[in-house]
Amino acid sequence: MNRYYVDLHIHIGRTWTGKPVKITGAKSLTFTNIIEHARHVKGLNMVGIIDSHSPEVILEMESLIQSGEVYEHEDGGLIFGDLTVIPGSELEIYDENCHGPIHLLCYFPTLAVMRDFSNWLSGHLKNIQLSSQRIYITGMELQKKVKEMGGIFIPAHVFTPFKSLYGKGVKKSLAEVLDPNKIDGIELGLSSDTQMADQLGELHNYTFVTNSDAHSLAKIAREYQVVAMEEPTFKELFKALKGEDGRKVIANFGLDPLLGKYHKTVCAECLNPLQEDDQICDLCGHSKIIKGVADRILELKTAETSPPGRPPYVHQVPLEFIPGLGPRMLEKLVNHFGSEMAILHEVPFEALKEVVPEKIADLIMKAREGKINLAAGGGGKYGKIADQ
Repeated sequence: MNRYYVDLHIHIGRTWTGKPVKITGAKSLTFTNIIEHARHVKGLNMVGIIDSHSPEVILEMESLIQSGEVYEHEDGGLIFGDLTVIPGSELEIYDENCHGPIHLLCYFPTLAVMRDFSNWLSGHLKNIQLSSQRIYITGMELQKKVKEMGGIFIPAHVFTPFKSLYGKGVKKSLAEVLDPNKIDGIELGLSSDTQMADQLGELHNYTFVTNSDAHSLAKIAREYQVVAMEEPTFKELFKALKGEDGRKVIANFGLDPLLGKYHKTVCAECLNPLQEDDQICDLCGHSKIIKGVADRILELKTAETSPPGRPPYVHQVPLEFIPGLGPRMLEKLVNHFGSEMAILHEVPFEALKEVVPEKIADLIMKAREGKINLAAGGGGKYGKIADQ
């Protein structure tokens, strides 16, 4: 079995003609730029492009197939040299069963299936060109359609305070809005890890995935997983999510929850840290509170430990979080060592300090070993590396 670096949640900012897809996505997030950056800078082996339902994105992928730059694998997935693209779509439901909007991820094996899905979607949402659109059917109806088309269904960033399953979408259980038997994995999001998520007993039967939800090229692979597969295809990915035939997620790599934007409860006005039961900010008197992921999970807690066989969650500090490591120096590192994956996982200290100042090399090593001090984030503001 081979090991592959996988990030399944990357947005398209603009099409090849410059039309917006993910409004909040960077203009540089074109399909071609994503492929080049994921392959040659990040060192990924498989990516999920979750705006592949947009008609212009489909046209761009089809043109690359026609030109011979890419081919479709018989077991699903678009092959660009040593990188596989899994076509996907992020959608929002807010039906009569939901207490707030919920984002969901749907993946398909081929462009033909994605085109059929896009045509079907166009009858159930307002703008098929854009990302993360609200679909005017229930979550269970969407699940049924995805499964009829041979797709993979994963709730997105399930604990973030906004537009997620447990943030505001349900009161207590995912079964309020979704069919538990038609879920193929659970995406944790940037403010929670395996230990936190496994406090919900109903999640014990699902594989956890950790993805970047990248809105810029730099954010690709800020969270990812290492997956054991025979080869990087849709069929193998599906087996890995189910833990079949030796295929599996070997490890999840993600932010320490303290670095996430929504880890702690804060005042929505001034971001002053608050206690779970605070109703008014004691600093500015504002009454709107953004409940942190940690406090929300404690509300939902039904279990104490993870189930047997759960892969490790490795707290990863992205290189862009390292103080003093700016874009030029990072580019120098990547050019020297080949990819960010190599820098994060493989390059020894002695080699690092030959390329960057020893202080930065030391921080990279401390981050790799989980020995770095962090200040918690909240209310939409990332945590940061504290004074060491």
